[in-house]
Amino acid sequence: MSTTTQNTPSAATPESAQIPAVYRLTDVKRSFTKGGQKITPLKGINFEVKHGEFITIQGPTGGGKSTLLQLMGALDRPTEGHVLINGLDTALASNKELTELRRTLIGFVFQSFNLLPTLSARENVNVALEGRGLARDEREDRITAALARVGLAHRGDHKPNELSGGEQQRVAVARAIIAVPQVLLADEPTGNLDEAMRDDILQLFDDLNREGLTIVAVTHDSAVARRAHRPLRLDHGVLRSAS
Repeated sequence: MSTTTQNTPSAATPESAQIPAVYRLTDVKRSFTKGGQKITPLKGINFEVKHGEFITIQGPTGGGKSTLLQLMGALDRPTEGHVLINGLDTALASNKELTELRRTLIGFVFQSFNLLPTLSARENVNVALEGRGLARDEREDRITAALARVGLAHRGDHKPNELSGGEQQRVAVARAIIAVPQVLLADEPTGNLDEAMRDDILQLFDDLNREGLTIVAVTHDSAVARRAHRPLRLDHGVLRSAS
């Protein structure tokens, strides 16, 4: 669990206090100007995510969940406050430092899968290894291992339109984990899946989390939230415990 601060959803235990925080958000606000009006979806967020946690964030549509996930993914910077990722303050970091952070620390999974339709499953997973300077044999070994890890070793040559929705999401997860990130950020990862496919993806998330992967998922699905160590809710710009 995490250390309590203002608006912090849960308190620390003596055991969890010894686990380092991969995320520490302090007084985080994010504002936009739209149609001449100032909009502030995040109004002073304070919380931590410990290594190895599985956290979900629920809340109304347009309530700032994806904005928060973008800040945690080093894709955006706060208007006020600080987002520390493994101790690096994104508000102060250079663009080069943020790019390296995303490349080495964070994997992303989205509702729409974001697979390239003309590429096979293997080729889609390979996209995440571009620019890493790996030898061909090592790349191929990593791709094979990642697809095997998500149960798709036999589907590597198939293109997205030849795969079910659940299989496409598994390819997306393989692409996200192939670089061995510490964190998986998921934005509505089961939103386009039926119940059976959803349960398959949730079991995969459970397995990855047990192996040590930190997972933060934005979701409308209560079945996803029930799997979390800490289900949280973002309401009116404030993050609270959902339990």
